[in-house]
Amino acid sequence: MTAPSNRERLLSEFPLPAPDAWRRAAEASLDGASFEKKLITRLPEGIDLQPIYGRGEADRLGEEAGSPGHVPFTRGSRSSSDRPSGWRICQELPYGKPDEFNQALLQDLNRGQDAVNLLLDVATRAGLDPDEAKLGEVGVCGLSIATLDDLGQALKGVDLASVPIYAQGGISGLALTAMLAALLKKQGRSLAEFRGGVLTDPVGELAQSGTLPISLDSAFELMATAVEWSSIHAPGLRTVGVQSNIWAEAGGHAVQELGFGLATAADYLRRLEERGCPPALVAPRILFTSSLGSNLFVEIAKLRAARLIWSRVLETAGIDPAGCGLVCHGRSAMWNKSILDPHVNMLRATSEAFAGIVGGCQSIHISAYDECFRVPDDFSRRIARNTQLILGEECHLARVLDPAGGSWYVETLTRQLAERAWSLFQAVEERGGMCAALAAGFPQMEIARSAAARQAGAEGRRDGIVGTNLHPNLKEKPTPVESPDFKGVAHARGTRVVKSRLGTDVDQSDRLLGGLSRLLNEKRPERMTVLMETLSEGATLGEVMRVLATDRSSPPKVEALRFRRRSEPFESLRRRAESHRQKHGSLPKVFLANMGPRKQHAARAEFSAGFYAAGGFEVVSPRGFTSVEEAVAAAKASGAPVVTICSTDETYPALVPPLVSALKAQERPPYVVLAGFPAEQVEVLKRAGVDEFIHLRANAIQVLTKIQQELGA
Repeated sequence: MTAPSNRERLLSEFPLPAPDAWRRAAEASLDGASFEKKLITRLPEGIDLQPIYGRGEADRLGEEAGSPGHVPFTRGSRSSSDRPSGWRICQELPYGKPDEFNQALLQDLNRGQDAVNLLLDVATRAGLDPDEAKLGEVGVCGLSIATLDDLGQALKGVDLASVPIYAQGGISGLALTAMLAALLKKQGRSLAEFRGGVLTDPVGELAQSGTLPISLDSAFELMATAVEWSSIHAPGLRTVGVQSNIWAEAGGHAVQELGFGLATAADYLRRLEERGCPPALVAPRILFTSSLGSNLFVEIAKLRAARLIWSRVLETAGIDPAGCGLVCHGRSAMWNKSILDPHVNMLRATSEAFAGIVGGCQSIHISAYDECFRVPDDFSRRIARNTQLILGEECHLARVLDPAGGSWYVETLTRQLAERAWSLFQAVEERGGMCAALAAGFPQMEIARSAAARQAGAEGRRDGIVGTNLHPNLKEKPTPVESPDFKGVAHARGTRVVKSRLGTDVDQSDRLLGGLSRLLNEKRPERMTVLMETLSEGATLGEVMRVLATDRSSPPKVEALRFRRRSEPFESLRRRAESHRQKHGSLPKVFLANMGPRKQHAARAEFSAGFYAAGGFEVVSPRGFTSVEEAVAAAKASGAPVVTICSTDETYPALVPPLVSALKAQERPPYVVLAGFPAEQVEVLKRAGVDEFIHLRANAIQVLTKIQQELGA
């Protein structure tokens, strides 16, 4: 008989504890506190995070998930490390003029970026020339493109066959695809070398703006033309976009981003099938854009769940998922960025990049830390780009396939997100698909509800924003919000396109007009050939879009999503506090009347200091006072217009009335606040003169705004 190994002997001495035994031990350590309240965290997605995870559901998902590179692709689309970096570094460059864009692009391509991300302005996405668009639509947060020469200038020096190109094209996706194809041919390269994605996403555009300049039918016809052409001539190019990230940027949670994003893709399969494009032809042309947020494990699980659900959607549509796995571009979220203590955004972006890589994104944009308040400069772009380079080249994240695979926590969370997202997806399908649901306001209502709850969590400081509502730095200098001269950009771009039109000779004008007229009669995908020729003759984006998108009589109108950053209310508080400093020489001041020994007042004094700091208040927090007279004298000497009493609920009945009475008897009585909310005493304390209460359930924005208004800030 073989003697037991050292490992076997060791395991026999330390038997595996049962889950029930662990829970009993955990409950015993809580000294009577509720296990559910102390150790279980409720996510916005409706999922309860457990303090510890074991086998069971996680193992079952692990078996269903298969292996990396195989259906249902939960564990990623790669079966081997086929690229050294594993993903494309695909940074946005928000420059309005083609020459400025080109200068930044060449610099970044020479320093590690390996894909072109054409971030386009509002006018270009809407198919408008710069001289036709409104002020605020040209060059704002994106590149203005009107002619093939503009695009050529923006991409000067870039080998389009070796560098993938990505662009959210709005309704102009087909025309931009034709421009890029014409530019590729001009470089003497084959269209088969065209890679990346020039994307049309009418549902995403509609949800963001509330309307489209053309009908949905016209938008889907343009999309169908691009799908048919690319499947024949440019198989490496994706032409259908799904901007799942917009739901997160409007305040939605992971389940909503998954459910609404995948419902949009499913609706595109249907709409294009109605126009003669089989789902099996369309599915490989789809590229998803996902938000990358702060909750690391939720973001990783979300990306894994997306691939699982997409495989199920494809199977339901009768498509073999083997050749149509979900391809995802990750973009770090704007929702969680802050103007306050802005360098903290670098740390947020690092965790977001990590989540995108571990979760399996094929390309990633990581926000520059200053993206939310100015056009990023060389330094901020370099830090954002190098974040990805370090994760790839120093951390070697690409060398492991599905690094999170096998984690009981991540596998369980993946399944839970997938199940809830599938239920939401079905709810959209029951309403007739995403277009119908959007027209009825269903996604907007769900997102608004989620955004309100998440915003309330931030405003109540239950959800921390480091440097903003937690641990703010009141010594930092206000960050100036800098905007480019958009009026000047619009004028320069409008002048350029007018000169381009006037510079065409008679023969060229005739060829151009002939090409535009032929566009009306050509069938797809032959229409693309004419479109490329017409753009090469000097036609502008606006001119060809007026021909291509003929149905402008019935543009859709829906309730637009509201985009915000959750830190904005705190930024407003801090701006008002800074205005007070500019006017009076100091920040608005709060005096803490800390009563009794330290153990009696410390907890509420520390809470109060953090509460007020989030609004830009200077807090004076002395040692504990032994008498009412001593506290009143110190409060008066501080000159603070706000006094906050910090002690315990047990001491308040005897302590507060005389203290408030003495404070209010002064010539200039202060605004008196009580730290805590002893429910049974509140009305009595109000009658005694307490003006406000601050506590864990208080909405800091509402309370601090009220106090600022009382002070005239």
